[in-house]
Amino acid sequence: MYFTSTRADLHVTAAQAIAQGISSEGGLFVPSEFPAVKAAALEKLVDMNYKERAAALLSEYLTGFTAEEVEYCVNGAYTGTFDNERPAPLYSLDSARHILELWHGPTCAFKDLALQILPFLLTVSAKKSAPDKTIVILVATSGDTGKAALAGFADVPGTRIVVFFPQDGVSPMQKLQMTTQQGKNVAVCAIEGNFDDAQTGVKKIFGDGGMQKFLQEKNMEFSSANSINFGRLAPQIIYYFSAYCDLVKEGKIKLGEAVNVCVPTGNFGNILAAYYAKQMGLPVKKFICASNRNNILTDFLRTGVYDRNRPFYTTSSPSMDILISSNLERLLYHLYGNDAKAAAGLMAQLSGTGKYEVSSEILAELKEEFYAGFCDEESTQQTISRLFKESHYLCDTHTAVAVKVYEDYRKETKDETPCIIASTASPYKFASSVLSAVDASVVPEDGFELLERLSAVSGTPVPLPLSSLKSQEVRHKTCVCKEKMADFIRDFLG
Repeated sequence: MYFTSTRADLHVTAAQAIAQGISSEGGLFVPSEFPAVKAAALEKLVDMNYKERAAALLSEYLTGFTAEEVEYCVNGAYTGTFDNERPAPLYSLDSARHILELWHGPTCAFKDLALQILPFLLTVSAKKSAPDKTIVILVATSGDTGKAALAGFADVPGTRIVVFFPQDGVSPMQKLQMTTQQGKNVAVCAIEGNFDDAQTGVKKIFGDGGMQKFLQEKNMEFSSANSINFGRLAPQIIYYFSAYCDLVKEGKIKLGEAVNVCVPTGNFGNILAAYYAKQMGLPVKKFICASNRNNILTDFLRTGVYDRNRPFYTTSSPSMDILISSNLERLLYHLYGNDAKAAAGLMAQLSGTGKYEVSSEILAELKEEFYAGFCDEESTQQTISRLFKESHYLCDTHTAVAVKVYEDYRKETKDETPCIIASTASPYKFASSVLSAVDASVVPEDGFELLERLSAVSGTPVPLPLSSLKSQEVRHKTCVCKEKMADFIRDFLG
């Protein structure tokens, strides 16, 4: 298995792709072909546990890793780190709606499923492709990736990690999770701007010649923990296969029966992982792409026009407050027949004018695979409230967006195909919004009173990773303008 770039014809190993993170010309690494998981192999996965499924599926991509290396990564990531040793359990609301809970890890968000294993994948990869170098992880986050990456990489030998987040673009709980992070190798910095500013800044730093020279002098090398790194994307493929196998095992679908997949989407990585699962053989009928008020993906999947020249909204589902969906580049590359020149041309248009348009043929393919919808703030609150009243199920703001868009799809199409709905964060990470939806009385201002109140109202326990923040010291207080991000990195690296 080799990897190439969305913007150039390359031939690199998985270890090189993971250690490097992003290709030198700015493209994203993609597999040169998709491994096939045939019916017999899928049937074997049904009887496996999550770690066994992870090892089997990752081995298809990590052909340069030994079986022992893959098992080392999987066991290190998924042993003793998730509630009840179940990283991605399903909660079925009814015969059609199956909530895939991806927030039972150490930071209470779906990023844990990938960012608990990425440090293991990266350190093994670095030994193969960049021995003796210190790997410097750069992260731009809209909230969840930052803490999950910090938790995964804190004090990992041979690594340093720098996380940038928008000062006013994350929830108070997300900010507290990041700014209290301990570790001698970690740095956290707010920026004046939104997530797109942070993400664009990080991409520019990757391609900065002066910064590369600075790193070389220190025997360091950049990598990424964002989903632009294939090492972040590959582990996300696992939980869609695992959810499907659990549905088969529980008798809710038959082996080979198709399902739909609905994902609350901002940077397009989580839903792209589901698309990759289908390319490998998972029976998926329709991908339902759910956006919040920043509905750029809805417009694109419906019209074929991607236009980021629009207002940016700060919402109660901040992980989707994004106008530049980086992983969409990978999908476009594949849809254009693995044409790096075509993908590079579209990205150049996006960089130059903030806009591009795909051909009518590509739009037809997009509509065949994807349904797109969005959910405003009022509907988000109503969905949280209704789910709690009808099913006594407590969900966060991002999951509510997905549930509402799926229900819109079901009404519009009359499609009763069972659907896996990705639940991407614990409701306690967005306690203020969730509590105001399920309890009409006054919402406390203190963040920890919010957690306790939500627990009392819902009869569910406060996750320990959040309740324990109360006694932790805020260690990272720096905020810079986006033009000073590179200076912050230089200062941190000495």
